[in-house]
Amino acid sequence: MKTKQEIQLQKNMKRNRRKMKLRNDIDAWILMLPMVIILYLFVWRPTVLGGVWSFFRMKAYSVGEFCGFANYKIVLSHTQFLPMLWNTVQYVLWSIAIGFLPPLVIAIMVNEMVHFKSGFRVLIYLPTVIPGIAAMLMWYFMYYPDNTGLLNMLLAKLGVEPYIWLNDPKFAKLGIVIYSTWKAFPGTMLLYFAALQGVSAELYEAALIDGASSFKRFWNVTRPAIEGLLLLNIVRQIISVFQIMEAPMAMTGGGPNGASTPLSLQLYNYGFNSGGKGTGQAMALGVIIFLILIVFTIFYFWLNRKVEDRH
Repeated sequence: MKTKQEIQLQKNMKRNRRKMKLRNDIDAWILMLPMVIILYLFVWRPTVLGGVWSFFRMKAYSVGEFCGFANYKIVLSHTQFLPMLWNTVQYVLWSIAIGFLPPLVIAIMVNEMVHFKSGFRVLIYLPTVIPGIAAMLMWYFMYYPDNTGLLNMLLAKLGVEPYIWLNDPKFAKLGIVIYSTWKAFPGTMLLYFAALQGVSAELYEAALIDGASSFKRFWNVTRPAIEGLLLLNIVRQIISVFQIMEAPMAMTGGGPNGASTPLSLQLYNYGFNSGGKGTGQAMALGVIIFLILIVFTIFYFWLNRKVEDRH
């Protein structure tokens, strides 16, 4: 039998634990409050308002009468909607084809280096440091279609006629993706490199003792260790490239003849190049893009749970 003093002591301890937990919760919310306010003002509120206002006739940013799905009908019935959607999908496919593996391969190479590892990381990271517009203009002039463009200067040295590069509808999207990959891969490479640092060296040594080849060491040791990060990065890449806007706008203006116009650039045109008449369509298109990306996000969480359950 517990005495009254022991019972009272247990009650006091429980009360103190509750007070401490409440104090910790309050401290955590105080620390989080500035970020919650910023998210509310710049993410949650605009997202909700954009979804609501997409059902109204907008006069610039003044809300007019309710129009139902009229803005969505205008967006979806636009003759260039499907070509722009296909352009966006092509950006994503090209980005995965040429931009997903290089950061991983370079991260593995840097991880295996013995000398000049730190200096090589700095050199690789330089593209990220260059301001975005400056980098776009630099690549734009590299692609310049006459003899003053850097790539055409190299072709001239080889005796080849100048190529029109970004003025070629078949190359424009690929040229933009090459720039985007060059600009974004250093940050991704460092993420992979940091993850590789956490892989146990003993596992590699055991694999070497067992006579595993380089590919088998990667597949059986490296891949399982960074599988979650690989999955996260490919979904982040899809979501990021699906919203590509600045590079096509700065390098081609969406041309030639709309061949490089993605959905996000059309959203910008609706919102800022229509004299205030396309604001409702811009919001409707924003909701459409949001719904498409939500599907990728849900797929990522489902796939990530499968990976975690397997481990």
